[in-house]
Amino acid sequence: MDIDRYHFPDDLLYDREHNWARIEGTIATVGLTDLGQDLAGEIVYVEMPLVGREVAQGDAFMSMESGKWVGRVKSPVSGEIVEANEEVEWESTLVNEDPYGEGWLAEIDASDLGELDSLMKADSDEFAALIASEREKYDK
Repeated sequence: MDIDRYHFPDDLLYDREHNWARIEGTIATVGLTDLGQDLAGEIVYVEMPLVGREVAQGDAFMSMESGKWVGRVKSPVSGEIVEANEEVEWESTLVNEDPYGEGWLAEIDASDLGELDSLMKADSDEFAALIASEREKYDK
């Protein structure tokens, strides 16, 4: 689904922190949305999460920097980090260039699939309202 110039794939789930999750079984591949990477600006540094670390939904599990932003990335699901995309540590602009593909951040083995109910689909009214408010807030 496209909302103005931003793309939000229909097969993903989204949180309010501009993160996405692609669910395959219990594995959630996570990353930053198209809008999220645009708000951050060109990503210049990514501190990758530790594989094997347990994370809770909504808690920070890694950090990123751009020319105008330094921030912690929050996990859209609870579970164990089973893989980190080390390519983005060396080529951080992949997050900007291909946020839903080569720019993914981590894979998390979700410990509570019930948490997915708190995430949004791209075609939901709740998600549309979130994107509209974010665009107004940041004038994007």
